Amino acid sequence: MNLIIIPTYDERNNVRPIAGAVFSVLPKDTHILFVDDNSPDGTGAEIDAMRKDDAERIHAIHNREKNGLGRAYIAGFTWALERDYHRVFEMDADFSHDPAELPNFLKAAEDADLVLGSRYMDGIRITNWPLSRLLLSKGAATYVRLITGLPVTDPTGGFKCYRRDVLEAFDLSRIQSNGYSFQVETTYTAWMLGFSIREIPITFFDRHAGYSKMNSAIFREALWMVWKLAWRGRFRRRPPPEARAKASTIDASGHEQR
Repeated sequence: MNLIIIPTYDERNNVRPIAGAVFSVLPKDTHILFVDDNSPDGTGAEIDAMRKDDAERIHAIHNREKNGLGRAYIAGFTWALERDYHRVFEMDADFSHDPAELPNFLKAAEDADLVLGSRYMDGIRITNWPLSRLLLSKGAATYVRLITGLPVTDPTGGFKCYRRDVLEAFDLSRIQSNGYSFQVETTYTAWMLGFSIREIPITFFDRHAGYSKMNSAIFREALWMVWKLAWRGRFRRRPPPEARAKASTIDASGHEQR
């Protein structure tokens, strides 16, 4: 079974359309878990109304306060591991991640442990962003690669698919990030554990409704977390030998990178 984890905060206008779009492209054994951070706009109530119509496939975790993106995904991972899900996705509620790409993730996951949707593979694939935001994002990707050696083109992207055994190998209690650096930390951790990583190109669309949750605190966390990860990995430029014997990174064409 597949589980799509979708964190929400003030996404009342997006949750019903995104669920319909997901279910239109994936098999019947696909479920959605919304993790809502006590949204003041009534997102939680909208999700509960959706569950009355489809309690088998739509699930919810309602937090009592705003815990942040990373804590939402940790809660979702823990929930998934308590149940029989074989593929676990990360996905935004605002349609910046196109649900039509989900079958491509499943195809790529046939020969990879972690699949990343890349906005920068085969050119820049982002619509409706100002140049300043594009430069910040592209610079962040370069920064992560430079400091950690992580060999992916889009380490900060949040459209991902994990095989279950990757999440089982994580010590979720050690995942420190709570903002967008959560994406870097989890991908770096999977890489250092020797799991195979494959990037596939996606087109990233600016949100349909709502507002961005980026702020200066999230940016500062990301700035320093990269150095913490490098320190944790002893500034290695590749996984340790025992991990490299287990797996290698796989690029978008399916070729192995040693």
